[in-house]
Amino acid sequence: MNGPGRPPRRPRPLGSRPPRVALRRPPPAAPPEPPEHVPAGLRTAAGYAWRLGLVGVAVYLAVGVLGELQVPVIAVFLALVITSVLRPLVDLLDRVMPRSLAVLLAFVCAVVLVGGVLALVGTNVADEWNGIGNELRGGLGRIDQWLTRAPFHLRAGTVTALRAKIGAFLSAHRSALLTTALSGAGTAVEMATGLALAVFCSVFFLHSGDRMWAWAQHQLPARARPVWGRAGRAAWHTFAGYTRGVLIVAATNAVLVGVALAVLRVPLVLPLMVLEFVAALVPLIGSPIALAVAALVALAARGPVVALLVLALIVIIGQIEGHLLHPLVLGWSVRIHPVAVALSVIGGAVLAGVLGAVVAVPVVSVAWAVISELRDHGPPEGRGGPRSRSGPGSRGDAPAVGDHPRRTQRDRRRPDQGETRERGG
Repeated sequence: MNGPGRPPRRPRPLGSRPPRVALRRPPPAAPPEPPEHVPAGLRTAAGYAWRLGLVGVAVYLAVGVLGELQVPVIAVFLALVITSVLRPLVDLLDRVMPRSLAVLLAFVCAVVLVGGVLALVGTNVADEWNGIGNELRGGLGRIDQWLTRAPFHLRAGTVTALRAKIGAFLSAHRSALLTTALSGAGTAVEMATGLALAVFCSVFFLHSGDRMWAWAQHQLPARARPVWGRAGRAAWHTFAGYTRGVLIVAATNAVLVGVALAVLRVPLVLPLMVLEFVAALVPLIGSPIALAVAALVALAARGPVVALLVLALIVIIGQIEGHLLHPLVLGWSVRIHPVAVALSVIGGAVLAGVLGAVVAVPVVSVAWAVISELRDHGPPEGRGGPRSRSGPGSRGDAPAVGDHPRRTQRDRRRPDQGETRERGG
């Protein structure tokens, strides 16, 4: 009989044996690992260091290759600038005429506008040349007299002696200057070649740029096309917005400077306006340099008081540009800090001179726009897997138009939750 509280035993058949219990020996213990003498923080820093070193080497090699291919790189950059400026006009004309005719008409309008401005500047300089020479000679005499008084107390004839020394230097180094001018002729030929290549590329970019981008995307793997498509759209929107915005800001600065110089009766207003427009394409430092040249002209032609007013104009234009024009015109397309803009301009100028200063800010803006687009709209979790969902109702996608966000989130419940509610009901 079984004792109290014990479960009943099953009867064992005759001739059977009790089951054998196999005893397994535990595996031998692994020898203890030697303690790590390198701290975890140092290992992490070393990992980041060699990865950053590889990235730095890749960037250095890429910059070196682009430096060797300077003419085609500049040509493609200018072609993108021309395309971004003329694309709205071409799209507008495309509604009433064939695309090729719209591209041709847009280029004709651009050439007429640029040629007209240059012809107007040349005519203005030719008309005012004689009077400007007399004003500059009289202005140099007035500057010489002004420097002899307080607080400078310089010797009389300082400016005249300086002008004579400059003339003697040019006469003594005439051969070297001639050699430099002849070597610059090769640079002029390269610039003309790059400009012709830029116009050639921009014609095809304007006519069939969308098809060219679609063909380039089709050469990529199918899973990489959406990512490259988002990156390309973000890059183009940022570049086009920056280019058009900078041109608007430069034109506004040129108009303001022209009005101020005309009120102050400074000569060469149109050439100084064109100089301001071109210099304003370099952020932060271009406009002050152009206005400094205008201040020198005002000092020679109108005296120190007008020159001081032109110098004050540098501060006023800088405030209008930094606090009104840039946030209003460029705020929607370029979102980088002014410190980053300054560092980009200085770094580009150190690496590639004036051209690097012009190209640095759009390159940094485009890179930051692409990084932000890929970071903020990364691929959803599970994309590409066998069970991934990519429909409009999948988890992680934005709700469709007309759907209530709270109701959409409430309806996304698991099947077992629904069954539990039905059973409970």
